Amino acid sequence: MLRIDRHRLGPRVYVLGTRIHEWHLGAALLLGLGLGALFDRVNEGFVTTAAIGAGLWLVAKDWRDLFPAHRDSATWRLGLHARVHPLRAVRRADPLPKVAAVTAGLAGLVNLASAVTPSIAWRNHLLLHVEPFETLKLSHAAAIPASMLLLVTSPYLWGRRQGALRLALVLLLGLTVLDLLKGLDLEAAAGSAGAAGVLWLGRHSFCVRHDPDTLRQALRRVPVLAASSLLLCALAVWIAAPESAGFVTILRATGDALLWQVGPLDFHDELGHLDEAIGVAGLITLTWCAYLLFRPLAVPRVLPGVELRRAARELVRRHGDDTLAYFKLRRDQHYLFSPDRRAFLGYRVEAGVLLVSGDPVGPGRAIPSLLRELSLFAETRGLRIAALGAGESMRPLWEQLGLRSMYLGDEAVVETGSFSLEGRPIRKVRQSVTRLEKQGYKAELCLLGELCDAELGELEAVSRSWRRGQSERGFAMSLDELRREDHADSLLVLGRDADGHIRGFLHFAPSYGRAAVSLSLMRRRRDTPNGLMEFLLARGLELLRDRGVREASLNFAAFARFVHAPRGQLERALGRALLVADAFFQIERLHRFNTKFFPRWEPRYLMYEHVLALPRVGLAAMWVEGQLPKPGSRRR
Repeated sequence: MLRIDRHRLGPRVYVLGTRIHEWHLGAALLLGLGLGALFDRVNEGFVTTAAIGAGLWLVAKDWRDLFPAHRDSATWRLGLHARVHPLRAVRRADPLPKVAAVTAGLAGLVNLASAVTPSIAWRNHLLLHVEPFETLKLSHAAAIPASMLLLVTSPYLWGRRQGALRLALVLLLGLTVLDLLKGLDLEAAAGSAGAAGVLWLGRHSFCVRHDPDTLRQALRRVPVLAASSLLLCALAVWIAAPESAGFVTILRATGDALLWQVGPLDFHDELGHLDEAIGVAGLITLTWCAYLLFRPLAVPRVLPGVELRRAARELVRRHGDDTLAYFKLRRDQHYLFSPDRRAFLGYRVEAGVLLVSGDPVGPGRAIPSLLRELSLFAETRGLRIAALGAGESMRPLWEQLGLRSMYLGDEAVVETGSFSLEGRPIRKVRQSVTRLEKQGYKAELCLLGELCDAELGELEAVSRSWRRGQSERGFAMSLDELRREDHADSLLVLGRDADGHIRGFLHFAPSYGRAAVSLSLMRRRRDTPNGLMEFLLARGLELLRDRGVREASLNFAAFARFVHAPRGQLERALGRALLVADAFFQIERLHRFNTKFFPRWEPRYLMYEHVLALPRVGLAAMWVEGQLPKPGSRRR
């Protein structure tokens, strides 16, 4: 008659062979209430209101199953059922960590309020028949730090920390016992036990693990930190206490101040708020200790070694047909490989965001397993996933990982076969080329590995002149430095003056699997004539064509659509704001420069997990790209 089947997306309930959905129950409840109201059998009150809310909730959370096209496309959850993401692990109790964090925080507040208020007299009389008075006092005193520690633990429960789960369970069960011992507080005990039950139900969703080495270090540091804080607080009380106060009195006053209770000493005048200051110091120490104990599994700190870099380089040469693939060979990126080592991606971690550089590199069949590995890697460390510069072709796979897309800008790609300096539309570029050639400038195409040390020194001098002491920028769409040992197969367009000195250059990264290159660096000396970059690009495109290169990816035009082809009022407003920001970030100027060469525009995207995390992702992206200085960072 009744059958319940276990399923990957949640339980399946059948009655007389017919599957029952949650929206069936909600609709039946609302229909029953409607019929009851029709026959005047329903009374207005809290129970009726709660029943209506429950019916609406059951229908709302199961709305996808109302439509055959969306049926079985979501996994069961306590809250709204969530869409299934094939490349992400299914955790049916996913909302419970947040519910558990709120519940534990409320339980901590309730227990704290209960511990600092007098118990009901008749309950105390009952307890005195079964326990001594000292036990009653100790239970009250012990409940205060336990409640405070539970409050401090709650944010880490929200962050799915496994250590916070274990500590919170111990605290809640301990508070359940203390609530009974300190005043037969059945209400608070039931709340603590209920909160522990919610934590236990959601225990499988606490996936953020802790680094054993970090935990061992924390266990050594926490006692030192706690003892130092206690010593400083006791020293402050000793300085403020009268000369007649003994050692035991000072210790008791310090302990009472840390527990926010009235102590044996009364402070006046300038030191009238010393008790509160010591209490705040205790809370800060408690929070600091919790941070040391609950830090998640650390991300790799050491950059890839020779073997990993060689493996990444081989995969780029074998499968790096995307114009941004070569930029993963920067030395400031970490690598994550698929379990079979057939695909990899480059990433950096900033502000709790694992920021992937462009799209993964590897054969198409190996990418899904790599993205699953990425999901598990980020989950166990409590990191958000984002991808900077994702392409149109890879966007569906990122979405299968549960990421959303935001238009980031357009990549300007010039087809060298159709590029020409003939015609009126390109006359300004043609004039720049003619003017520079009359001054004796020439363009030369060569491999980076073919340059001698003296020529490399000239390139570095040009870069220093252009940067004026600033470090190189970039992450997803440029290389960090010109190194022959790493990038010998990249191409350079050198601009030499009449005396043969290098006055400017373009650096192109190769794309394997297709006859294409991608512009990495544009550098010139500050005292060179205007139009040198147009000259180098125009002649460089012709030289690349002669070398067999069919496509050249130029500068990236950020948010170009918002400025030049907005869709709606919001994008128009964003476009106006971007024109103001152009003075700092060269958004519109780069687009105008690219337009001179009549490219086709290929969109790139920022992939991110949640809307609320978007500001943090944007901050991390601007840090790694060098658009915003990172606090505390040092110049290279």
